[in-house]
Amino acid sequence: MYVPPTFKEDRIEVLHGLIRSNPFGLLISNGEDGPSATAVPFHLIQDGSQFGVLQAHIARANPHWQNIDGQTVLIIFQGANEYISPNWYPSKQMHGMVVPTWNYVMVQARGAVKVIEDSTWLKRQITALTDQQEHARSQPWKVSDAPESYIDAELKHIIGLEIVVKQLEGKWKVSQNRNAQDRKGTAENLLAEGKSEMSTLVRKYGNLEQTD
Repeated sequence: MYVPPTFKEDRIEVLHGLIRSNPFGLLISNGEDGPSATAVPFHLIQDGSQFGVLQAHIARANPHWQNIDGQTVLIIFQGANEYISPNWYPSKQMHGMVVPTWNYVMVQARGAVKVIEDSTWLKRQITALTDQQEHARSQPWKVSDAPESYIDAELKHIIGLEIVVKQLEGKWKVSQNRNAQDRKGTAENLLAEGKSEMSTLVRKYGNLEQTD
């Protein structure tokens, strides 16, 4: 991923935060027939290693898993992203030398994938993933709510994946390359359009609290 210094985010807690809030990642590998991609939810484990471990599962019927054991794969996690109109920049009125762009936040992870067929591991993984998504609900659903025989039968249709992350990159392109007034105009117009998440990011990374 091309990451100019202006947009680089390398704080592990921030990168992990994006993965946890946007766990539906795109798993990409390369094979004899070219690249393959599968979108799946991931569970991030902080095991004491530098970047952590990513676990997921895919359908056994999906051929993607059959030739990737041991291969270095790429996983992409996409956060907030929005189109940015040049009309939001006060500098447009001054010189007109502005163009549209796209703001976005993204994390890319790389590491060797391990294919796992063990049913005990798979049950532990689906339980952790389910708890990750359900814990904030007033009445969280648990894997144990379903009949054990049903879950055991379902486990036969999935394959586990585990990636010890060896490289983790973050790109927060949120108008840091614009001047303070353009950043302010961008944040205000994003908020007016109901895009509060990106508006907040523009303000935070643009230090607007100090320039208002």
